[in-house]
Amino acid sequence: MPQQMEGFFSTRLQDQFLYVNGIKNITSRNIQGISILKLTFFESTDMAEASAQVALQLNRAMTFFPPGALPPQVVRFDASSLPVGTLVFSSENRKLEEINDLAATRIRPLFSSVPGLTAPPPVGANIRTVVVNIDPTKLRSFNLTPDEVVASIAHNNVMSPSGNIRIGNVMEIATTNSLENSVQAFGDIPVKTNNASTVKLHDIGTIQDAADVTTGYALINGKRSIYMPIVKTPDASTWEVVQKLKSKLSEMQSLLPEDVHITYEFDQSVFVINSVKSVISEGVIGAILTALMILLFLRDWRSCIIVVITIPLAIFSAILCLKMVGQTINIMTLGGLALAIGILVDESTVTIENIHQHLEMGKNKRQAILDACEEIALPKLLILLSILAVFVPAILMTGVPRSMFLPLSLSVGFAMIASFLLSQSLVPVISNWILKAEMYQYAHGKKHAHAGISLSHEETMQVDTHLLHEEEEATKNDFFERIKLIFLVTLRKVIKKKKRNVSLYLLIIFLLTAVCFVWIGKDLLPKTNNGQYQVKLRLPDGTRLERTETMVLDVLRILDSITNKHVAISSAFVGMTPTNYATANLYVFNSGTHEASLQMQLDEHFKMDKDKFQETFRAAVHDRLPDVKVSFEPIELTEKIMSQGASTPIEVQVAGKDMLQIGDYANRLTEMLKNVSYMRDVQIKQPLSYPVIRMTLDRYKIAQMGLNLKDVSKSIAAFTSSSRYTEKNMWLDAKSAYTYQVQAQVPEYVMNSMKTLEEIPIRTGVILQDIASFHIDTTAGEYDRSGPRRFVTVSANLYKKDLKTGTDAVNKAISSLGPLPKGLVIDVLGTSQLLTETLDGLQNGLLLAIIVIFLLLAANYQSFRASLAVLCTIPAVLFGALAMLLLTGCTLNLQSYMGIIMSTGVSVANAILIVTNAEKLRIEYNNDVVRAATVSASIRLRPILMTSFAMIAGMIPMASGMGEAGDQTAPLGRAVIGGLVASTLAALFIIPQCYAWLQQKASIKSPSLLPEDMNKLNYEVSI
Repeated sequence: MPQQMEGFFSTRLQDQFLYVNGIKNITSRNIQGISILKLTFFESTDMAEASAQVALQLNRAMTFFPPGALPPQVVRFDASSLPVGTLVFSSENRKLEEINDLAATRIRPLFSSVPGLTAPPPVGANIRTVVVNIDPTKLRSFNLTPDEVVASIAHNNVMSPSGNIRIGNVMEIATTNSLENSVQAFGDIPVKTNNASTVKLHDIGTIQDAADVTTGYALINGKRSIYMPIVKTPDASTWEVVQKLKSKLSEMQSLLPEDVHITYEFDQSVFVINSVKSVISEGVIGAILTALMILLFLRDWRSCIIVVITIPLAIFSAILCLKMVGQTINIMTLGGLALAIGILVDESTVTIENIHQHLEMGKNKRQAILDACEEIALPKLLILLSILAVFVPAILMTGVPRSMFLPLSLSVGFAMIASFLLSQSLVPVISNWILKAEMYQYAHGKKHAHAGISLSHEETMQVDTHLLHEEEEATKNDFFERIKLIFLVTLRKVIKKKKRNVSLYLLIIFLLTAVCFVWIGKDLLPKTNNGQYQVKLRLPDGTRLERTETMVLDVLRILDSITNKHVAISSAFVGMTPTNYATANLYVFNSGTHEASLQMQLDEHFKMDKDKFQETFRAAVHDRLPDVKVSFEPIELTEKIMSQGASTPIEVQVAGKDMLQIGDYANRLTEMLKNVSYMRDVQIKQPLSYPVIRMTLDRYKIAQMGLNLKDVSKSIAAFTSSSRYTEKNMWLDAKSAYTYQVQAQVPEYVMNSMKTLEEIPIRTGVILQDIASFHIDTTAGEYDRSGPRRFVTVSANLYKKDLKTGTDAVNKAISSLGPLPKGLVIDVLGTSQLLTETLDGLQNGLLLAIIVIFLLLAANYQSFRASLAVLCTIPAVLFGALAMLLLTGCTLNLQSYMGIIMSTGVSVANAILIVTNAEKLRIEYNNDVVRAATVSASIRLRPILMTSFAMIAGMIPMASGMGEAGDQTAPLGRAVIGGLVASTLAALFIIPQCYAWLQQKASIKSPSLLPEDMNKLNYEVSI
């Protein structure tokens, strides 16, 4: 009984595990014959020490287990310890138990030769067993009880140790035939001797080399089969593990008979490698488009080559650093590298342009390169630190989100650091080799260097000279100079009303951002559709295994009809996993024979939106099989990792002490959620009305008849289950060198009525009906516990709605239940809880990053006001990214959030050089802050447009959503593009006005306390 499993095992183990250091939470699931406890630890816990403590406490707890209980198995389970494929065994001739035995004894041991691969047991049949099928009629005719049959087997098949006999110079082994040497030999075991006649085992039943009691079936394409889930270790590469396993398939096949075939299905590595290829191709296309943009703006192929050379070198350097910190090449790290390509060129481009500018001053090439690199080093370092600071949210994440997005942040960070170092080392060297100084001599109307930096008096004079010629000799201006002049004229006009413009900008942009933030959907991850689906199918509690199997076959026919037979492969598990293979419940869990888990892979020719397919499937099943409950579950590897064991996006845990009270509130909540238009598959996960026959044994009658309750219980167990848990007995197969359980049982097809149950022989002339009464009732088929409380889970899926909207609806429904009784607790768990925690962490982290950037800038400029001017682009980034996501139908999720973070860093980088130039020009222009602001913005126009266009071009392939991982990475690219477009406009038009307003009363005296600096003109801190 589930209640007994909870009481004898789960609560006892829970009490013992509380002594283990670092325990965060203990949850348990208890069904008939199986208890599963999940121990969750705090992230800082030393897992090696924790594992040792768990083993120690387990040994102590086992002393309290009831007789016959199997020792528990401890499995180190990580969020990424999930199946990456399925090894399928099939045969036209052999029985399932035979195939199962071949998989367990010949193939599973070979898994140890594949690094990074764990070895879950096979699924689809029970373990090979010597089964003694008792005939109740014959048993009664010989006046035998089941317990006598079990005892005779135990007494005549005994494992006894061998000894030694020393005869002469030889020590010989002395052994007996206490173990039966074949399965058929069990038939000759004497059960009862009456004078001259002996009743043997074959007289009262049949002996078979078969399997333990059937509890479930695996169906591959509707046919009973055996499969093994392929699970990698957390630190292993999916692609490497699968490829090494595939290389072993031929060896595995050679170990099997000719008529048993082995194939690898539901290969998750295909999705992984296709996603990697997709991200790589997006990165390559993005790099090419970026290079074209650089060439368009620089108009010098030599300079373009220098800039582009740094891209692969920075990427390779980042990959090396990722390897050093234990990261692998995966979707997230490659996505980060693809994301960084656009901004990587900015470091080298700033260096190249400054070299051009110094060459125009008439310096020799080496001196110009040296001066340019020294001058730009500090501003570029400030830009680098500001970009790195925006990735603080990823570092502050915890749990699974941190594990997923820290690699992306590290890849961007390492690439940026490498790009900075290359721009200060390799770029100067190559520039000295291939740049031609004479190409950059100034002559208005001809090709010349662009004066984009003003960090010295000479550069200010150069900027003024260029601007004077562009205004006085406008007919000689090239395209960019004409654009620059139009921009300058426009800026001079609007800056006259800078206070009004900046105030309106801040008011409108904050208002629009708030509106977009409220309107936009919020999810944990973007929705993807790779053609794979997993669905849980439920019939009424307690439905027989055979009926559930029939239902699954009907569902497969429905699936064929709605897909027009475009199902590449289907895999279903019907019923419960055997208690011998309890760890299989980590990968496929059904609470009873009324449940089935179905996986399907639709072929590439079937095209249908994910939500539409799920809705069509639900409607078709409901129309043809109205008793079947459907619930879609995550199947894609990333979704499973992020769900952390939750089977649906919405999971509500109703916990308390009284199961009736818990069930009542769970049912009320279920009815409320069913009335929400976009809620689907709303149901209680646990079977709360499992049918049960309660046999009430009369202890007085048992005592009066000279019986004892223990023997009676054993006889009942042999008839309704088997003797494996009441009398352990093993048989050695000398051929395979494996031992197997020997058990007595009554065939399932015989125990098919109440009459058969009532007539179980207890002793000569005594049947069960004589000492027991019978009552048909219902009970909970699963008892789940978290800490001191039992709980029931209400689950639901969403139809065309984001997770945040669904979570809000659930919270509203919970609130409408009114005040909860004392001891009753309702929590929203699953990915809803993770979404709230992650988005809160990202928002707090982004705020912290802005504060860090502000302090960095304040330390550099010695002015809070100048630092504040730089940050004026951030609201535009938020609005632009959110608006782009809304326009393209995307949600605010972890991917799009990372895009917002990246575009925030780029916008700050653009703003830094505008303000840095403006501060220098303000001093040169004798505190003419308006002139300094407009000139600074005009000279940074081309570099800002070049960086923005280059990065936007680099993001177009990713934002297009093409390729295997397109749905997953598209929001990231779209958020970057939207944020860059808005921040570029803000940097060019708002930053100058904001700076001019904030710095209009600033002094040009130095704030330095050093005596030698007292007379220098420098910035003055102004608060």
